[in-house]
Amino acid sequence: MSDTITTQFSALQEFVAQAQATLPTNSWNYLIGGTETETAVRRNRHAIESIGLMPRVLNDVSDVSARCELFGKPSRLPVMLAPVGGLEAFDEAGALPVADAANRFGIPMFLSSVSPVPREEVRERTTSAAIFQLYVRGEADWVDAEVKRAIAAGYDAFCFTVDSAVYSRRERDIVSRFKKPWRAHVDDAAVHHQAALSWDTIARIKTNYDIPVVLKGLGSTEDAAIAVDHGVDGIVVSNHGGRQLDHGCGSLERLPSILEGVSGKIPVYVDGGFCRGTDIVKAMALGATGVGIGRLYCYALAAAGSDGVVRMLEILENEINSALGLLGVCRLDQLNHSHLAHPLPVVNDLGVLSAFPLLDLKP
Repeated sequence: MSDTITTQFSALQEFVAQAQATLPTNSWNYLIGGTETETAVRRNRHAIESIGLMPRVLNDVSDVSARCELFGKPSRLPVMLAPVGGLEAFDEAGALPVADAANRFGIPMFLSSVSPVPREEVRERTTSAAIFQLYVRGEADWVDAEVKRAIAAGYDAFCFTVDSAVYSRRERDIVSRFKKPWRAHVDDAAVHHQAALSWDTIARIKTNYDIPVVLKGLGSTEDAAIAVDHGVDGIVVSNHGGRQLDHGCGSLERLPSILEGVSGKIPVYVDGGFCRGTDIVKAMALGATGVGIGRLYCYALAAAGSDGVVRMLEILENEINSALGLLGVCRLDQLNHSHLAHPLPVVNDLGVLSAFPLLDLKP
């Protein structure tokens, strides 16, 4: 990485400012926006900010590390690059620089089926864990072909996004008449197949194919228990970044109930609004296996491509390790509920950008 990138970006907020300065207005609004009133976007941040941290002192924290294992492979951080449709809006090479960054830094990435870059080419770019995420656009034989292709390409898991049975009304895009290029080929018939996705599909895939199956988009304790009954290998607690059901709950708010519902039988990941090292640490202290980031790496991708994503992860790592040391622990598995508190909330009106209060930006 060049010294210029390191010098230009010393704090996470600088990626956000550069991304807004670089991106066309429609792409910026697509990145930060949510559905209808964007209440669910704000609730993601509110859920994170409503939890305080309780430090323990006089522990030897001279050797702090946030390394862990995710999807059966070593990971430098308990962080995953979440699936994002339309990465080409932030870098014309789309998923390729993201895969390069995941490989260089050493963390897992999810590849969205919306990506026009062949999944085989993306998988070849990284030796870190890679998970293929699917939006269903065909009948059973079409889904089976997608699973077979992911297995042949060497993906470590197959992910169904399950919170998108109906495409939401994202009003930032609607009022600006922004037509997303990556949705141009998706017709009503194709979207119908996503609406028809059911537990029967999950059961069939688990029965017929030897690849871990992850469900992304759960927020219900009852659904988490059903997932366990169906042999699902992992759950991502998520409200799609506040981009699907308006007035949905914040993801971190739902995490404890989901963890209780699965009783430690399968890994539980979480995404939705995570932008700082302390955000990650809170989720891990609650019991998450790992945390997905989406908007945060898109800011960095738009600001400085693959180098920007790597530099962002370096800063995030510094924040995580700093938080661990100040909490009095050296390793992630030493975190627990005793490190968490519930203080009075600090109210701000920055919504999706509340993690960066020093920025003079409007969400």
